[in-house]
Amino acid sequence: MQRAIWAGLIIVLLIVVGTALLRSSKRSPSLPVLGSVPDFSLTERSGTIVTANELKGKPWVADFIFTRCGGVCPTLSARFAHLQGTVQLVSFSVDPANDTPAVLQEYAGRYHADAKSWLFLTGERTALDHLIMQGFRLSVEQREGATDANPNELITHSDRFVLVDSALQIRGYYRGTDDEGLERLAADLRWLDSNP
Repeated sequence: MQRAIWAGLIIVLLIVVGTALLRSSKRSPSLPVLGSVPDFSLTERSGTIVTANELKGKPWVADFIFTRCGGVCPTLSARFAHLQGTVQLVSFSVDPANDTPAVLQEYAGRYHADAKSWLFLTGERTALDHLIMQGFRLSVEQREGATDANPNELITHSDRFVLVDSALQIRGYYRGTDDEGLERLAADLRWLDSNP
């Protein structure tokens, strides 16, 4: 009888330890810190100035678009529209000469962008190029002097979504055009929410 009690206790202990080990092996690994977003001061579609410091305190996702783009930008913006309401979104224009606040306001309207949860930022080209290339570590290239070119082919830029944590640290890059990238982004956002 005493052997049966001990055997039962050992089995229960093994089940508890096994369950704990299984749960810990399924936890997401911590997200690496891939860089930090430097300070910036840019103009939002509403005409107000937005700084990096104002985005501290909660995670956010950045993308890089321009309103004349006939390539990847409409896809990126449509995917951002589906993320709306789940996280703060920030779209940076890579064509600030054309993308004035009024132009960005009209573009945002096409995607029913909520002004509180989806910002559209523009500013001086040198400031934006520096922020994108040095801060976010992504590419952007302007084709100067090609007056006969199609306007939506004048700028080459990244199709990545960038996950930024509440301390302005870059925690992940995701291809904004594929479902796998969005699934990884959603999983990493959940991890950040549970590991502030």
